[in-house]
Amino acid sequence: MPPRRIVILGGGSAGWITANLMAKAWLAPGSGCTITLVEAPDIATIGVGEGSTPSLKRFFEVIGIAERDWMPRCQATYKVGIRFDGWSPQAPWRGYSHPFITQVDVHTEEAFILNCRNRRLGYDVPVRPDDFLLGGVLAAEDKAPITPPHFPFRMEYGYHFDAGLLGDFLREVAVGRGVVHRPARVVGARRSENGDIAALVTDTGEEIAADIFVDCSGLAGLLMERALGVPFYSYASMLFNDAAVVMPTAMDRPPPVETVSTAMSNGWCWTIPLRHRFGNGYVYSRDCLSADAAEAELRGHLGVGDAGEARHLTFRVGQLARHWERNCLAVGLSQGFIEPLEATALHVVLNTVELFINHYAQGDFTDRHRPAFNEAITARIDGVRDYIVAHYKLNTRADTEYWRRNAANMALPDSLLHLLDIWFRKGDLGAELARQGQVSQFGNLSWHCLLAGYGAFPPVSEAARDDVDFFAERRIATFLHGCALNFRSQAEVLAVG
Repeated sequence: MPPRRIVILGGGSAGWITANLMAKAWLAPGSGCTITLVEAPDIATIGVGEGSTPSLKRFFEVIGIAERDWMPRCQATYKVGIRFDGWSPQAPWRGYSHPFITQVDVHTEEAFILNCRNRRLGYDVPVRPDDFLLGGVLAAEDKAPITPPHFPFRMEYGYHFDAGLLGDFLREVAVGRGVVHRPARVVGARRSENGDIAALVTDTGEEIAADIFVDCSGLAGLLMERALGVPFYSYASMLFNDAAVVMPTAMDRPPPVETVSTAMSNGWCWTIPLRHRFGNGYVYSRDCLSADAAEAELRGHLGVGDAGEARHLTFRVGQLARHWERNCLAVGLSQGFIEPLEATALHVVLNTVELFINHYAQGDFTDRHRPAFNEAITARIDGVRDYIVAHYKLNTRADTEYWRRNAANMALPDSLLHLLDIWFRKGDLGAELARQGQVSQFGNLSWHCLLAGYGAFPPVSEAARDDVDFFAERRIATFLHGCALNFRSQAEVLAVG
């Protein structure tokens, strides 16, 4: 039978997403289950990302919350992808888009992959990802991914949102559905004789007992690392960034439909459009740049001078050796982090909680499937790691030591080295991903977007041919722009939504 008592330590987006999913699965009338979320009343949400992948759309569908009910409350806008600006000066374009994949793209994906193959063979054919995928066209036209009733294809998209407001909204939903909210400061945990966690211990000496604990305590890692001693595996040799400086700026135009990630001197800056403001942050390496210098560079990039207040954050990149240990599950920053690039944090949260619910139930609510769960989550995070590391390894900037070190770095996992080797030897990238069993959200099409977007091709060398350009042969531009006629601008959709 389902666990009788579940205690989640920590709120924010990770904690309240966990509470809502577990409530949906187990908090039925008469189940005998209780879910309690314990959080310190004075710890604010970090809110580094404020962006999502389409997994957040699926989450709201699962818990039965309509966009009209949560998006205005959280200042949310629609997101069709991420634009990368200035990462690869040797590419034929300053930037490229990595759109979210939609059902429409089934009709253009093959043409893109075939053109990329022919470009790797030396033929001069179009390969910019934006031109082959509907999300790229919508981004260029500032159109939201909301379709009229007659549009026959399913759209996948993400959101930009205020992370603090999202946490508050999800708390209201969870409490309304029976989750108990306990404001309290937890200072430790008491373990039982068999090594499981028996109870949380608060600063007043109170104990909060449970059968299952979820560690959403963030970088503090109060339960998994401190109480249970689960090791943390660092990825610092592959991913150099460990700090960010963040600040908002005014929304001075209709909000765009994509995040922009701009390469800076020693890292990159995100620009995320909400309804009421832009969220901005400079992610950098403290080995290469001081906090004051990073803030000054960000202010110059935003053109704000000394106006506005900036916040400074630090983080570590890597993941726990195990994400489910004894009777405790790690979710969110407590389980690991692969920096904000590509907005993967909430995606990993949702994957972790949904997979735990499934494995725990399939194991008759025992730890029977715990090894399989840990292996699956570790592999998914490693897949995200490989995709993120490739952004740095493939950069073609040479203006600072930071970018030169990233390009020269060979402390890379074999899985990534094999993928890059296959690409540059003109092999089948999709087959290599299948051979590796890659299960992250970054599949064959996403890898083609990254590699093509960076211009990772040999020089054009073959004689011109008129039978190798599938962009022209299949009239991709006409097809996608015809599809885009069905969509309205983000400003129009938000005004009526």
